[in-house]
Amino acid sequence: MNRFPLKTSAVLLLALATGSAGGYWAAQRQQSHAPQAAAAATPERKPLYWYDPMVPQQRFDAPGKSPFMDMPLVPKYADDDSAGGPPAVRIEPGIQQNLGMRLATVSRGRLDRKLQVTGLLTFNDRDVALLQTRAGGFVERTYTLAPGDVVKAGAPVADILVPEWAGLQEEYLALLGTQDPALREAARQRLLLAGMPPALIAQVARNGRTRPVITLVSPIAGVIRELDVRTGMTLAAGAPLARINGLGQVWLEAAVPETQAAGLRAGQTVDARLPAFPDRPVTGTLASILPENDQQSRTLRLRIELPNRDGQLRPGMTVEVSLDLAGQSAVLQIPSEAVVRTGKRNLVMLAEDQGRFRPVEVRLGQENGGLVAVLHGLEEGQQVVASGQFLIDSEASLKGIEARTQDPPAANRAMPSVHEAEGRIVAIGAQGVTISHGPFNTLGMPGMTMTFPLARPELAAGLKAGERIRFGVSQGDAGLVIEQVSQQEAQP
Repeated sequence: MNRFPLKTSAVLLLALATGSAGGYWAAQRQQSHAPQAAAAATPERKPLYWYDPMVPQQRFDAPGKSPFMDMPLVPKYADDDSAGGPPAVRIEPGIQQNLGMRLATVSRGRLDRKLQVTGLLTFNDRDVALLQTRAGGFVERTYTLAPGDVVKAGAPVADILVPEWAGLQEEYLALLGTQDPALREAARQRLLLAGMPPALIAQVARNGRTRPVITLVSPIAGVIRELDVRTGMTLAAGAPLARINGLGQVWLEAAVPETQAAGLRAGQTVDARLPAFPDRPVTGTLASILPENDQQSRTLRLRIELPNRDGQLRPGMTVEVSLDLAGQSAVLQIPSEAVVRTGKRNLVMLAEDQGRFRPVEVRLGQENGGLVAVLHGLEEGQQVVASGQFLIDSEASLKGIEARTQDPPAANRAMPSVHEAEGRIVAIGAQGVTISHGPFNTLGMPGMTMTFPLARPELAAGLKAGERIRFGVSQGDAGLVIEQVSQQEAQP
C-alpha cells in the first residue's frame, strides 16, 4: 500500500525540479536580453556641436581640447536646455513645484505712487508781526507777558511815554480853533511825522487834552516769540519790542529722497497724521518745493501748509505725511519681489519654454505698492520668477551664466565681423600669440589669457612679449583668429 505514494511523490519532485530549472533558464535569458532591448529602445544621442563653457558662443564640430582654456570641450545635444539659445538653467516642473516657485507676467499699466515721509511742524514765517516804537521815550508799564505766551489781536503789551508828543499835541489843539484849515492840517502832519498813530490824534482832537502816553498792542493773534521790553527802560525810535508769530496756519517741513521726487507739484493735496492726534487727520497743501538740495542726505525739502483753526498743532510736533504722486499711464511693471538687487545692478529670472530660466539685467523706475516699473530689459507678456529666484540665480552663477540685457530682434541686430579688445602679449610661438586680454564686448566674452592663431604670418612682425596691443579677431569654425593688430604706447 505504501509503494504507490512513494512513486507519486518522486514524480512530483521531478516535475518541480524540471519546472524550476526551466523558469530559472527563462529568467536568465530574459535578463541577458534586457540590456539589448533597452539599448535598442533608447536612440543614440548625437551632439549638435562641442563648446567651451567659458566661451559658449564658440562652437566646434568635433570633440577635443579647448583652445581657450586647459579643459576638454563639452558636447551640446539637441534636447539640452540651452541649445539654440542663450545659456540658461533648466528646472523640471516637479522641482519647480517643490521649490514653491511663482511666476509673474510683465504687464503694462498705470503705476501711481504713494510716498510716505515724516516731517516736523514749524512756525509760518509769513504770518509774523513786529512791534516797534515810532518815537523815543520811556516804558511806563508792561503787562506781565513773556516769550511763549499766546495773545489775541489788540492785546496790550506796554505803555510808552513820549515827551516830545506833549508839545506837538498842545500846538495841534491850539490850531484847531483857528479858521485856517491849512494850519490845522500842517499841525496834524507834524504829529504823524513824529510817530503818533492816527487813532491817537483823533482821540486828542475829540477830548481836547494832550495824551503823551501810548499803549502798544499786539497787531495779530499769535504767540510771542521775542519780548524785549521792561518797565522803566529807555527806548529809541524804531526799537523792536516784540515779535509775534501767528498760529492760524503752521508749516510742515519734510524731506523727500531726490530719487523719489518725480511727480511732486506745488499745490497738490497732502494728507497728514499726527501721533498726538491719531484720530484727527489733517489735510494740507504742498506750498513749495525748496530749490536747494541737501548734499548730505540727497533730499529735497518740502514746505506744506496745514490749517490750525483750533490751535492744537504745535511747532515741533512730528507728523506722518502721505503724498499721492501721479505715475506714467502705460509703463511696464513687475512685482518688486521678483527683482534680485545686487547693489551694482538689478536682475530678474526670465522664464522661457521647457522649464528654462536665465538671468536678465533690467533698469528700474519708480516703485509703489509692491510693483516696480521696468524701463529697459523686458517686454510685455514675458514671465519672470517672483518667488525662488535666488536659488536660480545661485545655480546660474555656478554654471557661469552671466546676466545680459534683453537682446534686440535678430533683424535689428548686426554682428560685427571683427571683434576688438585690448591686451598684453604674453608669448609668441608657433601656435600663435598668447595674449592676456580684456573683454570682447561684442562677443560677450570676459577677459582672460589665451592663445590666438594668426590669419596671416606677417601680423606678428614687430611684436614683442610684454607689449600692449589692440587687436581684432574673427570668429570661424577654427575658433577666434587674429585679423588685425595695432601697437599701443606703453602706459606709465
